Amino acid sequence: MGISDIIENFIKEQLRQEQFIEIQRNELADRFNCVPSQINYVIQTRFKPSQGYYVESKRGGGGHIKIKKVTLNTDDYIMHIIANMENSITAKEVDIYISNFLTYEIINEKEAKLLKVATSDNVLNVPYEIKDKLRANIFKNMILNLN
Repeated sequence: MGISDIIENFIKEQLRQEQFIEIQRNELADRFNCVPSQINYVIQTRFKPSQGYYVESKRGGGGHIKIKKVTLNTDDYIMHIIANMENSITAKEVDIYISNFLTYEIINEKEAKLLKVATSDNVLNVPYEIKDKLRANIFKNMILNLN
């Protein structure tokens, strides 16, 4: 297990016990004997709105970070995702969304396959400049119509 996994697990364990946590970037870095930028990396890649987290980060004075797990019903969660989704997304980003939807039991395996196929590079046979925008439009519309 890498240091990023260890930091992620520590934060998630703290969130199981509290509604939200407030941490100091430098203190957490000292605890795990790493640089503060490693903490930033974990926060930016593993605690995104698309993964059901609200993060408030303030620089200076050690770098205060507030993380809250967003607990929403399925419809609210989907709207949260759509509202925070960029107008352009890659196939890899779609895979992450689908994985999260499966984890939270928002979709089943069959729906996951359909979402993946409909947004794959093989299907989106359009110029590269518009591919990710088209993918985002298709994905947003499909998840809006899941229920």
